[in-house]
Amino acid sequence: MPKIVETGSKIWENRHLTFTEEIDNLYDMWNSADDDVLTSYTRMSEAIQGQIGEVIGQGITLRALGGGWTWSRIATCHKGRMYNTKGLNLRFSLGSSLVDDAYTDTNQDLIFVQCGVSIHELNLYLKRKGRSLKTSGASNGQTIVGAMSTGTHGSAFGFGAIQEFVVGLHIITGPDPQVPEHNVYIERASHRVTKPVFAEKLKAKYILNDDLFNAAVVSFGSFGFIHGVLLETEPLYLLECYRQRETSPALRPMLETLDFANASFLPHGSEIPHHFQITFNPHDMANGAYVTTMYKRAYTDQYSPPDTTSGFGPGDDAPAFIGLVSDAIPASVPMIVNNVVKASYKTFHNVVGTRGEIFGDTELRGKLISTAMGMPMEEVNRVLNLMLELNGDNRFGPFAGVYALRFVKSTAATLGFTHFAPQTCVLELDCVWSQRMLKFIEEAWRRLDEAGIPYTFHWGKQCGLNNDRMIKGYGQERIDGWKKARRELLQPAVRNAFNNQQIDAWGLCHDGLPETLLT
Repeated sequence: MPKIVETGSKIWENRHLTFTEEIDNLYDMWNSADDDVLTSYTRMSEAIQGQIGEVIGQGITLRALGGGWTWSRIATCHKGRMYNTKGLNLRFSLGSSLVDDAYTDTNQDLIFVQCGVSIHELNLYLKRKGRSLKTSGASNGQTIVGAMSTGTHGSAFGFGAIQEFVVGLHIITGPDPQVPEHNVYIERASHRVTKPVFAEKLKAKYILNDDLFNAAVVSFGSFGFIHGVLLETEPLYLLECYRQRETSPALRPMLETLDFANASFLPHGSEIPHHFQITFNPHDMANGAYVTTMYKRAYTDQYSPPDTTSGFGPGDDAPAFIGLVSDAIPASVPMIVNNVVKASYKTFHNVVGTRGEIFGDTELRGKLISTAMGMPMEEVNRVLNLMLELNGDNRFGPFAGVYALRFVKSTAATLGFTHFAPQTCVLELDCVWSQRMLKFIEEAWRRLDEAGIPYTFHWGKQCGLNNDRMIKGYGQERIDGWKKARRELLQPAVRNAFNNQQIDAWGLCHDGLPETLLT
């Protein structure tokens, strides 16, 4: 039988060591070992329902735990139960008989994975099958559901964030196996992929509903226990990668249009890259920005994978090294940042690898802060100027880190933070952790508010969200739609079990509407 083992832990600390949470207990979850994959999976579904029943009976809360990568407390529940899902790593392909006749791709494009499968595991598994993920973040230690649920975005601006390749959600929504609404499988009605028989195999109720799907796909653990997800993959490909210093006056205007027609300074000129990221060292602007571009190429085994013996890979972003900076003596910060960036953030030319090889295992160094804000791309230069001015303000600067810009196609997820169309610019501020830098970050948020610039927060990073910023970033219609979907999917007692202090502070727990049940 599946095992859910009480560890006795009463304190949980996130991977980045930026906070601790007092909890009721931490549980490790393990699938049964002697069953076929589907039987093992459905038995775990029943075991999860049992845990939900216990939590409701005790009047406490619960949260499913992924890789522990979040900087915010969104993945925790104060004095509640936390469930380590990393042992839940089943995956299986779908037979053609399970795929809807109207689906335009084939069953070879689909894979169903359990919630605890890590991005690293997926990359290895898919490569053996000649397949690849369509995008990912810079770190691959996250679990698939953790990365999806917080809107992890990557930089595939022609495609979007991780949730965009998720096409099915299997969610445990209550404690009773005899109640169909307590175990559901959801797809978009506008993008139907499987036949109802697939949900039957999961012992789940089959639902086609765009609003429910779009709300639940980025819901940070608040829509029930997401046990498994159906993913669309693509044939294995290579990424041809470059990082260069660039002082071209054409760069900054291009950031507001993403028009590569006059981008002769890039390695392949006007060819639109798959991945486009700009990193600014605010203490060394005269020597130009670091421009990282990656181009998709057809797969061949005639290539040499990237050399990562230095401890850094071509896909690593600033959190891989910026914790090495110290801001103990503010006057020395510019020199220290310059030295660390020069030593750790190397330029490179024509490095080739699969997605899993380019975005490898991120090794964390030191304690750091990372916050990321999504905003309309036409605001990018105004925002960058604000951040450079803040760096020069002696009350808050100098900034003990770097600024990075990524561009991502807008998402259909109701509370996806990359919802600005057609492209969302994601500004990341990565720096060493200190009280002084926390004040810098808070001032950055305040200045964006003061300038009237609409922005959202990456749900899994350092977050200054409050109810007012929620409304300005998403609009009341999106917020009401998300809460309505949650009320339709979860009965009151279950909804309370999946509340936590963060969504309560953001005004997402209650909406005053009549109680409804999914029909």
